[in-house]
Amino acid sequence: MGQGICEMLAASGLDVYMAEQSEERLSHAIGMIEQSLDKQMERWAVTAAEKKLVMNRIHPKATLSELQDCELVIETITEDLDNKLAIFKELDAICPPEVILASNTSTLSLTELASVTANPDRVIGMHFVYPVNKADLVEIVRGLKTSDEVFERTKRFVETTIHKKGVMVFESPGFVTTRLICLFINEALHVLEEGVASADDIDSAMRIGYSFQHGPFEMADRFGLDSVLAALERMFRDYGELKYRPSFILKKMVRGGQLGVKSGSGFFEYDKDGGRV
Repeated sequence: MGQGICEMLAASGLDVYMAEQSEERLSHAIGMIEQSLDKQMERWAVTAAEKKLVMNRIHPKATLSELQDCELVIETITEDLDNKLAIFKELDAICPPEVILASNTSTLSLTELASVTANPDRVIGMHFVYPVNKADLVEIVRGLKTSDEVFERTKRFVETTIHKKGVMVFESPGFVTTRLICLFINEALHVLEEGVASADDIDSAMRIGYSFQHGPFEMADRFGLDSVLAALERMFRDYGELKYRPSFILKKMVRGGQLGVKSGSGFFEYDKDGGRV
């Protein structure tokens, strides 16, 4: 998601400062963005000149301290609360009070993330939907202390700078999109468990019958089965309702390392470019 957001922001004409957990991961991320643009060039979606412009707007940074001059910082690490809290505490010490600190979290509490900062009013959620460059939606999530000014600035940025639709969401585990799509995927898993239909036929039914771009199983593969499992487990803990309890099939596949596109195998098989085999 971080790579996709960086690429999308740079393609919108913005200078982007990209920080990673290590030099190795930073180099890998830059390489993946370049690879994404190369694939678009093959489809005539961008030109070589446009690719060069995008890459020139992305500035790799070795440490978070180099983000102090940014107007907006978007955190996109994995859904680990302790790591996110540590990053927000560090960012709060680095960035001036007027800088918006946003998180791309899909399930964690913005109020809890803001609690480790001296300026909780500037913390907000910007939940981008996968794939970032195609999905024209951002959930703008208000924590308990998010100020009206920060919300309005964020909404203006989303709608006038990067030209996506901003939907205001009040803090709740899973927000709107993750909560509903994970339930959809989990129910499809129960249908599969019961032997009602195969994964391929369930996907075909939803894709053809309801004009979904991907069926629930290919969707899960592209999100990452580990990410879907983590989201369901957190919502199950927070809401305490059985409908969020993850399917055993999902747990078994994650334990076996079948994570979807990222591992090359999930409910379906994928090549190195993420295409169905």
